[in-house]
Amino acid sequence: QVQLVESGGGLVQPGGSLRLSCAPSGSIFSIYLMGWYRQAPGKQRELVATITVGGPTNYAGSVKGRFTISRDIAKNTVYLQMNSLKPEDTAVYYCKFASSRIDHWGQGTQVTVSS
Repeated sequence: QVQLVESGGGLVQPGGSLRLSCAPSGSIFSIYLMGWYRQAPGKQRELVATITVGGPTNYAGSVKGRFTISRDIAKNTVYLQMNSLKPEDTAVYYCKFASSRIDHWGQGTQVTVSS
């Protein structure tokens, strides 16, 4: 099976930065959108940011101006640069590759923002 491998999570102090990356273990065809979602304890999973293969991006209002999503199409890799992190950003972050046939999800990477 094709898996999405995530990396870059960890523990960071408020105001700090982290960079997440996600890439598939195999070939995925017809990708049209890549994105990041997060789920905090006791909360619903929410959209953080998305980017189409063509380039347009979309951000949750709570992260706009602090997070930046980008992608390397040749490497099938999506990134999430997170700056000015806040305790409320603490969550498990999941990447998603949406294709015409199926959505692929990563296993999640923990991001903890705490002093």
